[in-house]
Amino acid sequence: MSATPDEATADPSTSLEEARNHAESGDLDRAAELFRQVLETGDTASRAQAALGLAVVLEGRGDDEGAREADRLAIATRDPEYGARAAYHLALSWQRAGERDHARDAWRALVDFGNRAYLPPAYLALAQLADEDGDARQACEWWEQVIATGDDEYAPVAAHDLALRLIDWGEPARAQRVLAGALDLVDRGRDPQAHARLAVSLGIAHLEQAIHAFGSVTPGEDADPEVVPLAIELLARTLPLRGRDDAAQEIWRRGLDDPALGEHVRARLRRTFAVDGEDAWWEDEVEAAVRAGSLPLLTGEVFGALDHMHAVIAARYAKGPDGLPAEAYDVLGEAVQVPADYPWGRALRDSFAERLRQAMGSDVPVLPPNWPDAG
Repeated sequence: MSATPDEATADPSTSLEEARNHAESGDLDRAAELFRQVLETGDTASRAQAALGLAVVLEGRGDDEGAREADRLAIATRDPEYGARAAYHLALSWQRAGERDHARDAWRALVDFGNRAYLPPAYLALAQLADEDGDARQACEWWEQVIATGDDEYAPVAAHDLALRLIDWGEPARAQRVLAGALDLVDRGRDPQAHARLAVSLGIAHLEQAIHAFGSVTPGEDADPEVVPLAIELLARTLPLRGRDDAAQEIWRRGLDDPALGEHVRARLRRTFAVDGEDAWWEDEVEAAVRAGSLPLLTGEVFGALDHMHAVIAARYAKGPDGLPAEAYDVLGEAVQVPADYPWGRALRDSFAERLRQAMGSDVPVLPPNWPDAG
């Protein structure tokens, strides 16, 4: 449809306003027509706005290629505001389409405009693209650019990503500085999730620095028998927090094998064991589990065996004394009573009571009267 004489000579700013109104009301065809008319006037001041408006409208109509061409027209005007907006719009369009190279070019074009409002998202997008491409050094440079803007939305995201990379590279102190600065930008009440991400990452950086410090203490001929075993224990107990179970086992092994410090290290390894005046046969098993980081597994195995043995004894005890010597029945009662002195004793008894109830098809507890209490 060609423009009428009045439309062709209309004030571009008036046509722009009318086009926006049509776009907001959902009349995308008429809006596109008016934006094109402004472009045809050749008015330089309005050209960038009209091209960007046309890009948004065409995208709304599903014409992605037409929208991108309109974005390119706006970018070509070098208008610092609407040209930059068009570059941002174009970059998002390519990004959504999965066209990484085109998206990167558009983000770089946006950076070239130097519009401070759009630099943070552009820098962050370029950092993420570089990181996904395996160019970690380039990604870090872009992340640092984001952080330098001080933007309270994008800088914390960049700081988090950069800090994780620095931790991977063995630079926890630098990561701490980056994260501490980012935390100052985050309003904890407004964005608790962002604050939590940064705080946890800061804690991880401190852990990594602690691991480095503990690991710098090495045994020697004149090693302090208090300090060095303590460093070995702290290192071995901290490494699993970072998923380094094998390394922790090796630290324990070397410490225990040290002829001068081995007993001191063993004392630290066993410092939380129950003390009953004598060594129990199972302490070696517990020690091995602590060294291997498998204490929960060992605990599960022990409770499973205990539950089975208790159920076998308790089931026979529940049948009553018939067919058993009185002394044997009393021994069964003592065995059932044993767990009562432990915090988990009642739970063990209740577990057996429920299994017995189900086996007997009863709706109520079926433990006989005077059943030994479990605490």
